[in-house]
Amino acid sequence: MNLKMDITSEDLKQAAKRVANYTFGMDLTWDWPGGVAFYGVSRMFDVTGEHSYLERMIDWVEEYMEAGLPEGWTVNTCAMGHMLLTLYEQTKEQKYLDIILSKIDYLEHHALRFGDRVLQHTVSANNDFPEQCWADTLFMAAYFELRVGVLLGKKTLIDDALHQFERHIHYLQDENSGLWYHGYNHVKEDHMSGIHWARANAWAAYTMSRAARGLPEGYLYPPMMHIWSSLRDQLAAIKRLQKEDGLWGTVLDYPEAYGEVSATAGIAAAMVMQGNPLHAKQVRKALDGVLANIADNGRVLNVSGGTAVMNDIEGYLGIDRKWAQGWGQGLTLAFLAAVIEVVESQGESQT
Repeated sequence: MNLKMDITSEDLKQAAKRVANYTFGMDLTWDWPGGVAFYGVSRMFDVTGEHSYLERMIDWVEEYMEAGLPEGWTVNTCAMGHMLLTLYEQTKEQKYLDIILSKIDYLEHHALRFGDRVLQHTVSANNDFPEQCWADTLFMAAYFELRVGVLLGKKTLIDDALHQFERHIHYLQDENSGLWYHGYNHVKEDHMSGIHWARANAWAAYTMSRAARGLPEGYLYPPMMHIWSSLRDQLAAIKRLQKEDGLWGTVLDYPEAYGEVSATAGIAAAMVMQGNPLHAKQVRKALDGVLANIADNGRVLNVSGGTAVMNDIEGYLGIDRKWAQGWGQGLTLAFLAAVIEVVESQGESQT
């Protein structure tokens, strides 16, 4: 993908540094908002090699470990494992691996599943959403499980992670439009309100694009062909729904929906990593739209709050977007990291 832009990687790094600085001041807890936020920080470390990112993540985890980790895991709290993977890869400290493995033990042996061993989306110790799968699970758990499987060379983890992707595609992707639904209720065998929520599509697109890049010899795993085709059709559909300001609406196929920045960042990052040159125009517009929503202090604006599978479209449109959110910070950082990676690989000859 050739991203001809009037902005340098150094400018992007400075914007990312502002976002990261704001993120570390948010007092995020050991849950999915922090998991997504610090995943974004870890991606910036991966791409820039700036050790200040690593050091600040280590300091944050050390302080939280001293304060006390949650007693039990959920699908959502497994998202914190992403940052721990980076810390373990860089330090080889056993304490990080121990927490990672405890999360994996939960996913393998204790997490609620239904049907053909599909992970039920869980946000607490309660059975909040019986036999429901949500697109969110792909980021919080399945992609994490895949990363651990690759790191440790454990094929059973890789197979289960890819199985989760295949089943979530089966239950959540609208084959006619290519778009994803937010959730599926296996008890009623329906998509509940049946809304094509933008951030659900971002969770799916981003994690599928990372899975396609992060699994060595992925072509040897049959489910990977399913992922590639799903992602291709999804992004082909999404690109046509982008607004003039570069954002995607919080409900993708509802023109009056407000532009939502976390979904835009996740979707555009997936386009960057998929590498289709036909998406370069959409990525450039999305970058302009996202950068316009980063305040001087690093707060990412116009990010919708936490969203369950709502009853109707009005429920999605009514979600507050006043406050900074960990997932908005993290997906913005992940997008900036993806763009920096491409720009630097091109030698910045286009600037």
